[in-house]
Amino acid sequence: MKFVTDVLKEKGGLVSFITPDITVYEAITVMAEKEIGAVLVMEGDILLGILTERDYARKIIIQGKSSKETSVKEIMTTKVMVVNPGNSVEECLAIMTEKHVRHLPVVEHGKVVGIVSIGDAVKAIISDQHFTISNLVNYIMGS
Repeated sequence: MKFVTDVLKEKGGLVSFITPDITVYEAITVMAEKEIGAVLVMEGDILLGILTERDYARKIIIQGKSSKETSVKEIMTTKVMVVNPGNSVEECLAIMTEKHVRHLPVVEHGKVVGIVSIGDAVKAIISDQHFTISNLVNYIMGS
């Protein structure tokens, strides 16, 4: 079984973040440059929310707002589900499925130490399954 701490070791703990006062256009530009689907909204060490591609699509595009005139704080998701490094990847997937989210900030002792995406979780589970299958094959073959 893999844990969030294992995922962060593999991908690194680098977390992209923005401040709430920048425009949505600036935030989307950051996301495009970093090739990410979500970015944390922070003030110092304090997690205020998350801005996702889904927020952009539903709260800017569909509502006909201007991304160059709207600040991130106006559309960011403020009820952010978080996990800690000790959570299992399976727990993360359960949260993502139940809450319909694709990104979970990782918080330890009140500080953001990383972020886990649904892609990270699926990759970790597939890796874990490959390991298990390999061990079973070796056991069956007697090697």
